[in-house]
Amino acid sequence: MRAYVALGSNLGDSNQHLLDAIAALAALPDTTLVGRSRIYRTAPWGKLDQPEFLNAVVALETLLEPHDLLDALLNIERAAGRERNGERWGPRTLDLDLLHVAGKTVSSARLTLPHPHIAERAFVLLPLHDVAPELDIPGQGNVAELLRAVDTQGCTPFA
Repeated sequence: MRAYVALGSNLGDSNQHLLDAIAALAALPDTTLVGRSRIYRTAPWGKLDQPEFLNAVVALETLLEPHDLLDALLNIERAAGRERNGERWGPRTLDLDLLHVAGKTVSSARLTLPHPHIAERAFVLLPLHDVAPELDIPGQGNVAELLRAVDTQGCTPFA
């Protein structure tokens, strides 16, 4: 299955946190990294009084089921020093969000697929467009079309 994961960081060496996370994702069992976006510097979203973020998206080919992949993402976050303290949209060493898994829709207490806020977030759509511009997000639309509908000001290539 093709899965898309968003990566973000704004604490510590954010670039290194993203590079380490990409390596960890590529090393998951029964998983191959098949695409990686550029890294973008982006303004904070939701909670504005915090440092800028670095964001990216990877595409994975995986045999892991969505909840198993989510558990792996949470383990990678914890290994990077991520503390989930209940604060939404706050600063973090690493944030990994499962955006979409081809052919899968999930609505559970732990996971909603596709991610319900993809269409609202330039910091997700820009890097997702790098790896899958023609991807159709069920119920939301085509990535290229969604990107044209959001304000990308404040999102610039980092590396």
